Amino acid sequence: MWERVASFEGINHELGPWLRMTAPRGTELTPEAVPLGRRWFRSWLLLGGVLPVDYDDLTVWRVEPGRGFHERGALGSVKVWEHERTLEPVPGGTLVVDRLALVPRVPGTARVALAIVRLVFRWRHHRLAEHFGRL
Repeated sequence: MWERVASFEGINHELGPWLRMTAPRGTELTPEAVPLGRRWFRSWLLLGGVLPVDYDDLTVWRVEPGRGFHERGALGSVKVWEHERTLEPVPGGTLVVDRLALVPRVPGTARVALAIVRLVFRWRHHRLAEHFGRL
């Protein structure tokens, strides 16, 4: 499962067909490839795979192949974005846990931002289950 969730092909499958994240060719989420604790690159979030709607200045703090990662940085719409994904072995498969926190740039928009993030991650988990199967 790690190879899938740590690849941009897998990430974009989770987001698709609604969103797509850009990445430099050959980008890999590995401890050797990621400059931990500093901006790695800017990824554009493309609605429908074509229309830029936001960007993510990807900053990864921890990468543990097979176990998870911790990203904390900023998006165009969010001044603080924190995403920690862990993969936990369970009988018959793997439990994917996403912990998220954010601080919107525009005061008073936290509820809307959280609702959107919840929908996106619900969809991402649906797509993972669709790809790997449900337990």
